[in-house]
Amino acid sequence: MCIKIDGNPVIAINSYMSIGRQRFSMAHELYHLYFDESGQSAVCAISIGSGNEVEKAADQFASYFLMPPVALSDAITKIHSSDSTVLGIKEIVKLEQFFRVSRQALLYRLIDDHKLTPQEADRFRQGVIRSAVNLGYDDSLYKPLPENQQYKTYGYYIQQAKELLEKDLVSTGKYEQLLLAAFRPDLVYGDEFEEGELND
Repeated sequence: MCIKIDGNPVIAINSYMSIGRQRFSMAHELYHLYFDESGQSAVCAISIGSGNEVEKAADQFASYFLMPPVALSDAITKIHSSDSTVLGIKEIVKLEQFFRVSRQALLYRLIDDHKLTPQEADRFRQGVIRSAVNLGYDDSLYKPLPENQQYKTYGYYIQQAKELLEKDLVSTGKYEQLLLAAFRPDLVYGDEFEEGELND
């Protein structure tokens, strides 16, 4: 969902959805934030391509944002064998892995671009994880974030809390309380993986 309140918008993404779907949802919500002129908060449907005209426009924006037309066309050309123009399961998985999107998001776009008919797309809707794993891909794109990462706040809220502390408008205890309320104990207590961090 995208909530627009007094110049301080908030975007919330359902972390129980797959990583690929979360990325699509974030791009969808960016449309509401920057291009939806209704000025209203939006809670979006689960199904891609459904809802009113604004929701459909947000889905189309997300699709083009994550899979730009030239990049998608080039990727399709590169994965096809020289004598085949048919998209099979190998090509579908390669495309969703390359663009890091959910199967639902990819099929929505391929139907919209007339690369697949809805009937052709239906045969790719089952066994999504199995098809990727059978082709040697990691399955993390198709699963939610690990449970210890599902609740987190990013962005302006964290910056604002830090500014309040730096300007002595809140105590260190209140600052830490704000971070904990934002599900950021890593910023209060440190990250358990900090010591193992690699410097590039």
